[in-house]
Amino acid sequence: MSNNNGFNEPDDARLEQEIPEGDAVERALVPDVEGAAAHEVAGADEASGRGEGVGEGKEVAGLSQGQIVARRFFRHRGAIFGLVTLALVTLASVLSMGLGPIPGLWRDQEMRSGDVINGGTPTLQIPFINGSTFSLGMYPFGQDSLGRDYFAQVLLGVQTSLFVAFILGAVALILGVTVGSLAGYYRGWVDMALMRLTDLVITLPVIVIGAVLGALISKLPLRLHAGPETAVWLRENMPLLLAIALGCVLWTGLARLVRSEFLSLREREFVDSARVAGASDWRIITKHMLPNAVGVIVVNTTLLMSSAVTLEAALSFVGFGIQAPAVSLGRLISENQGAFSTRPWLFWWPGLFIILIALSINFIGDGLRDAFDPRTKRIPSARAMRKAEAELAARQSTQTAEGGAR
Repeated sequence: MSNNNGFNEPDDARLEQEIPEGDAVERALVPDVEGAAAHEVAGADEASGRGEGVGEGKEVAGLSQGQIVARRFFRHRGAIFGLVTLALVTLASVLSMGLGPIPGLWRDQEMRSGDVINGGTPTLQIPFINGSTFSLGMYPFGQDSLGRDYFAQVLLGVQTSLFVAFILGAVALILGVTVGSLAGYYRGWVDMALMRLTDLVITLPVIVIGAVLGALISKLPLRLHAGPETAVWLRENMPLLLAIALGCVLWTGLARLVRSEFLSLREREFVDSARVAGASDWRIITKHMLPNAVGVIVVNTTLLMSSAVTLEAALSFVGFGIQAPAVSLGRLISENQGAFSTRPWLFWWPGLFIILIALSINFIGDGLRDAFDPRTKRIPSARAMRKAEAELAARQSTQTAEGGAR
């Protein structure tokens, strides 16, 4: 293929530039490797790209783009670990403490005071650690200084952290993708206005803004002389309000990345073809350009969600995040910081779940990035390389025998 200057472009550049729709996307993004397997194995001694793409064409032959993405995602071990861990944590929290009108299986005494039994020591028995059979006991994670069940409080805090992460991610996703796509597609004065707004929001310190928003939401009923019902509603919906407020601040990085992707995509030939065909700007943005930027969007959204977990915990720890009666992992650590030397498990459990949630979301984001990005190829193992070389040698010997027989 020749460009405007008359130079021939290589096939890789053509595949990156010409991204058609529908079934043709699969053919453009997944090259035919059945014939290229021999070339890859023959050049396997080269220093760069050893073994990339061997057997990939046979594996994806006849599959749709969605099936290819799903196959590549479920082959990512880190993503599967994160997905399973996050699902188990979410399932344990919902089954134990319930969700909304759905009752939980664990007893409803997370906020009730009682007698501290055995110094509030956890009753959880783990076979390989405690040397006995598995058992939850009366208080698996122990009790706090008031005798409340710490297992119930931690699992309620897990629900709060997951809720804040998903709401914040959704708000930042909507704002960031909207601002970045409009700025990158239209450019000119639209790009200038939106990027100056983005630069203004970037200069705001997130921790300070979050602290101010948390304090404002908690003290707003007093300032407005609102009744007790309004005050109770604000306190009960504090996680939702805080997540929306933080999402309105943390969308800037995603917007700049989406803008850079759109600036590159709008110069591609498939966008020019859509314009010539009479497609509207809305269709070009949503149908042709956003699907090609989905890798950047998904990865950065998951990073925002994982950072939301730690940010909410930090704000709650310093007293500007989730307020009572809502339960937060950061608030649990803050309330029990005086017992660090005597009852360290009051820090272990909330901290462990914060780390598990944040890491799981990050691993899922890595897996989605590798699945959506067609330029990311899985390098096969040495066993797969030997198998491919053996198949190639058998195929060459068969062809040689058939040629001799003729």
